Amino acid sequence: MNAPILWIAVPFLVGGGILFLLRERYAAWLGGGTAALLALIALVIPIDTALLLGPVSLKIAPSIQILGRSFELNTADGPLLAIIYGLAALWLFGTEASGTANRFVSLGLMIVALLTASIAVEPFLYAALLLEMAAMLVVPMLVPPDQKAGRGVVRFLIYQTFAMPFILFSGWMLAGVEASPGDLGTTIQAGVMLSLGFAFLFAIFPLYNWVPLLMEEASPYATGFLLWALPTFTTIFALDFLDRYTWLRTTPQLTNAIRFAGVFMVASGGIFASLQRHIGRILGYAAITEAGLLLLIIGLGSSEIINLTFLILIPRGLELVVWALAIAIIKGRIQSLRFADVQGLARSYPVAVSSLILAHLAMSGFPLLAGFPSRFALWQQIAEGSLALSFWVFLGMFGLLIAAIRTLAVFVMAKEDAKWEWNESWVQTIMLGLGVIGLFILGLFPQALQPFLSNLAPLFEHLGQ
Repeated sequence: MNAPILWIAVPFLVGGGILFLLRERYAAWLGGGTAALLALIALVIPIDTALLLGPVSLKIAPSIQILGRSFELNTADGPLLAIIYGLAALWLFGTEASGTANRFVSLGLMIVALLTASIAVEPFLYAALLLEMAAMLVVPMLVPPDQKAGRGVVRFLIYQTFAMPFILFSGWMLAGVEASPGDLGTTIQAGVMLSLGFAFLFAIFPLYNWVPLLMEEASPYATGFLLWALPTFTTIFALDFLDRYTWLRTTPQLTNAIRFAGVFMVASGGIFASLQRHIGRILGYAAITEAGLLLLIIGLGSSEIINLTFLILIPRGLELVVWALAIAIIKGRIQSLRFADVQGLARSYPVAVSSLILAHLAMSGFPLLAGFPSRFALWQQIAEGSLALSFWVFLGMFGLLIAAIRTLAVFVMAKEDAKWEWNESWVQTIMLGLGVIGLFILGLFPQALQPFLSNLAPLFEHLGQ
């Protein structure tokens, strides 16, 4: 067995088979089961290590050559693959509760497979092409066949496409920087090109205007999946860049720019979220705020960069899936997600509303919930260097908290004679209940993530030193 075939080709082919061959009622279970099985294999079977199962010797080869390009997944990639496919399984199982069609399951598996290929391909600059292919597959997930693409979808695709040439050109120029590190002009040009490419990928202000638009136009569950998947792999891609090129890690102007962009995204995302009157747009700005936290961690250049990054990335997937699923269930009854239309729904959808608020509070860094340990650790790192940065990060988190309080107030504004009802199905109740339990477990026992965090450091040999 070969690792790239197992974690790239198999899910891609299963996704294609679901799209063309399988009925919708079985899609969620097959897609989620496939992702869960791949996560389990990555967790228990090391890559490139022979295992004896009785008389049978089993070994997963690490690499394969395709069209002159190498796809390689090593032993150190095992914990990362377990995290990726474990979180993907949550999203795919959730389609049964959200009521999305099998297009989501099939395209979701194919997108995760392409994004996994982006961290396995060598030369690694070809990851930009795979990220673009994944972005193109997102479009049919967001836009039903009988509808025209809205402004949010068009802007998303344009910005992702603009990122690709900048990153490819910067990679070509980085080769020149390695050959002549004293050439200041080439170094500056490569840094500018790379910064522009990642600005489009990370949706740095003002390039994140497509996020709230998508939350209004497209399915909230599909958009939530997009807001989880692409930033996660973009972050891993950015860490790989920093790990490979020493001058990127040691250039103070670049790290200062990354840090400023992160702080600005955190503060602006939180402030804009507190001013919204649409629960979908609030989710979009919350995702922007967390993307800013990831940029801030990268810009700090801390020795704990890997631990802090994945301490945000892992709970982030759970927070987004619970929040997006709750919104999808609520939207199944109403057409608009504006405050005026969701007022008083706490009495008719108590489980969905409670889950939404808890996921929102977790992303705000509320104590005892999944987002708190990462925020607390990050504040400790920031406070050692700059109280001004701490203030702006606090302002962004406070804006998210205000948005959560406003949302809760709207949901409980029911008429006095309104009856309490339970309109969620048993599948929806179980999925949301398990998600909320996970939010509390990661908040109360963050050390549960330590086995994953300790095994992720070998992926990036030079970061954090």
